[in-house]
Amino acid sequence: MLPSQPLLHAAVFALAVLQALASDTFTAAVYEHAVILPDATGEPVSPDDALALMNKNMDVLEGAIKEAAQQGAHIIVTPEDGIYGWHFTRETIYPYLEDIPDPVVNWIPCTDPTIFAPAPVQERLSCMARNNSIYVVANIGDKKPCNSSDAGCPSDGRYQYNTDVVFDPEGKLVARYHKYNLFMSETQFNYPKEPEAVTFETPFGKFGIFTCFDILFREPAVVLVSELQVDTVLFPTAWMNVLPFLTAVEFHSAWAMGMGVNFLAANTHYTSMSMTGSGIYAPDGARTYYYNMKTEDGRLLIAELDSHPRLSPASPPAVNWSSYALSVERFSPNDHDFRGCIFYDWFTFTEVTKPEWNLTVCQKDLCCHLSYKVAEKQEDEVYVLGAFDGLHVVEGQYYLQICTLLKCKTTDLNTCGQPVETAQTKFETFSLSGTFGTNYVFPEVLYSGVQLAPGEFEVLNDGRLISKTRPTKPVVTVTLFGRWYEKD
Repeated sequence: MLPSQPLLHAAVFALAVLQALASDTFTAAVYEHAVILPDATGEPVSPDDALALMNKNMDVLEGAIKEAAQQGAHIIVTPEDGIYGWHFTRETIYPYLEDIPDPVVNWIPCTDPTIFAPAPVQERLSCMARNNSIYVVANIGDKKPCNSSDAGCPSDGRYQYNTDVVFDPEGKLVARYHKYNLFMSETQFNYPKEPEAVTFETPFGKFGIFTCFDILFREPAVVLVSELQVDTVLFPTAWMNVLPFLTAVEFHSAWAMGMGVNFLAANTHYTSMSMTGSGIYAPDGARTYYYNMKTEDGRLLIAELDSHPRLSPASPPAVNWSSYALSVERFSPNDHDFRGCIFYDWFTFTEVTKPEWNLTVCQKDLCCHLSYKVAEKQEDEVYVLGAFDGLHVVEGQYYLQICTLLKCKTTDLNTCGQPVETAQTKFETFSLSGTFGTNYVFPEVLYSGVQLAPGEFEVLNDGRLISKTRPTKPVVTVTLFGRWYEKD
């Protein structure tokens, strides 16, 4: 017997729904937000005043969320500190905090706000997600009471956490993450007792989430990708750019490539603290990004991504980062190596002096090899090849191995390693490699004006970072940024 027409229509509809729920691609959005900051005060404001400030920021975020949804975005990430700003003490941030429950409670604040009251911020974020049928990712503050039976309980009787929340298109709280690696100025918050590895499933892949400084550490960043095999990482951040390697757009793009995942980075926008640089990144390069140190504008970015990037034909092959460098002899002895400082780390440099050459520079166990040909050398520009192999100990402790070709700030070699954003020199070819002791290496190419080079370079499976375009655009730096987590 043939099915009736209504049953046939129902079956077709159900099939269409299932196909939609298993999408091969999805549309992502991030919003770089010029945060409205509270007035400087040494005393806590009232809860009403705190909520008024947060509502001003959420008004802006809600406009971005609506626009993203109208353009077909399935998920939007907003920045760290994007709802209340920064420069707080434990006491002054307290009026801005809410008690955020574990998502196992299966809670939709928009439709049932009183269960964990008062929670006006969570209620409003939930409604933004529900009213626009979009996943909303935001950063807020969590408070958890504790008592003397807890040996770690602070003297004020509460834990305070820098916290990311995710609401699904129904407005349900589906993820809560407490930042584990706090930046040195975040004295208003507590460290969680254990690192959290937070993931959640969507119709377009498995997602993980962490915050800002977390990206430089094994837990939770590497755990999410290498052990829990997430497809996409969500990354609220308040990133202060540090040239030449830790500029937001170049490092976040490189991290996505090195880890083989999608990466949705939403930065705050505050140029007086060098905060800018948001993007939507895939393993094969940036899909869209924004870097603007000239004005105080926010920016909505939208792009399409593969739901399962590891299965994509464009997914880069596995790389043995030391294979090539270990197989070659040192290109040439350097009689003129010198030391230079980058972000408080002492590199070994050698000057790039000839129009075409092979160079090697070594520090400890790391030797960096460069083959290059200059296309248009500017007489007033100096480049060096540098190597660093050691423990960085300034705002945190993490072990680095870095190979870099970089432009010096001036022709004075003492300026090599100082921040620089512009260049005029183009290269016909370059190939950079190193004898890395770690498999976690992130490839960066930064052009003049803090411009990325998506599709204009590639990493070979033997660990060489090579140019694809001839000539390149003017180069600020070409870098292999290695993290040797085991040696931290």
